[in-house]
Amino acid sequence: MKSYSVKEISELLNGELVGSTSNLILSPEQLELAQEHQISFIGNKKYEKLWTDSKASVAVVNSDIAIEPGENRAFIKVNNADLAMSKVLELFAPAHPAFEVEIHPTAVVHETAVIGEGTKIGAGCYVGPNVKIGNHTILYPNVTVLDECTIGNKTVLWSGAVVRERCHIGSHSIIHPNATIGADGFGFRPCPQQGLAKIPQIGNVIIGNAVEIGANACVDRGKFSSTIVGDGCKIDNLVQIGHNSVLGKFCIMAGNSGLAGSVTLGDGVIIGGSASIKDHSTIGSGATIGAGSGVTGDVDPGKVMLGYPAVEARTALKQWAILKRMAEAK
Repeated sequence: MKSYSVKEISELLNGELVGSTSNLILSPEQLELAQEHQISFIGNKKYEKLWTDSKASVAVVNSDIAIEPGENRAFIKVNNADLAMSKVLELFAPAHPAFEVEIHPTAVVHETAVIGEGTKIGAGCYVGPNVKIGNHTILYPNVTVLDECTIGNKTVLWSGAVVRERCHIGSHSIIHPNATIGADGFGFRPCPQQGLAKIPQIGNVIIGNAVEIGANACVDRGKFSSTIVGDGCKIDNLVQIGHNSVLGKFCIMAGNSGLAGSVTLGDGVIIGGSASIKDHSTIGSGATIGAGSGVTGDVDPGKVMLGYPAVEARTALKQWAILKRMAEAK
C-alpha cells in the first residue's frame, strides 16, 4: 500500500504547508467521506464549512482559504487546488491492467500491419490490413482497428473501441470503451424509389494528439473529406460528433452533447452537457455553450450562450427573470 507524509505531498505540489499531522496519508477521498488517513481538497470557499465535520487529516486548498486546519490536521495551500489534486490522484493511482505478452495469441493481426516497439495488443483484438501503430501504444481486449488506419505513439484504446477503415489517431490519446471512430455519417435523402436513399460517406476521421474520447462516444466519418478533432480536445461519454465537423484545439464537449454535420469549433470552445449544435454552424474560439442549450446559428468568439434556442447569456437571464415575474404575478 502506498503511503506518504504530509510533508512529502506538500513538496510534490510545491505548496505552502499550514499545520501538521502525524498521520500518514494512504489515499485520497472526497471531503464528506474522508477518514483520518486520507487527503481531500477544498477547491471553492463555499465548501470550507464541510471541513469541520470531515475526518480528513489533510486537504489541498486554494491560497485564499479563510479557516484553520485544526489540531493534528494540515492544509497544503496552492494556487489551484483542482490542478494540484490531479497530481495527488496520479500519486495514488493503481496500475492499469497488465499484459502477460505483448500480442495475445487470440488477437488477429494482419500480416501487412506494422506494429511499433513495445506496443501491446490484448485478447480478441483485430488489426486489419496496412494498419500502422506507433510505439508503446496499448489496445486492450476486443479492440477493432480496420484497414489502413494509423495510430500514434503511447495512445490507449480501451476494450470495445472501434476504429473504422482509413481513420487516423495521433499520439498520447485515449479512446475509452465502446467509442466508435469513423462510423458512417448520418446521410439520407428522400427518394421516390427507396423512400430514403443512403448517401455514401467516403471520408474519414482524423484525431489529433493528446485527445480523449469518452465511452460510447461517436465521431462520424466525413461525407467527402475528414471529420477532424484537434489536438488536446476532451470529449465526454455519449457525445455525438457529426460528419465533416471540425474541432480546433483544446475543445471540451460534456456528456450527451452533439454536433450535427459540418459544424466548426474554434480553439478552446466549451460545449455543456446535452447541448446541441445545428449543422453548418461555426462557434468561435473561446465561446461557451451552456448545458442543454440549442445553437441554431453562428456564435462569435468568446460569447457565452444559454437557452433553447440559445441566445447570449445576459439576454437569456433577462428573459428568464421576466418569465419568472410573469408567473409570480398570476
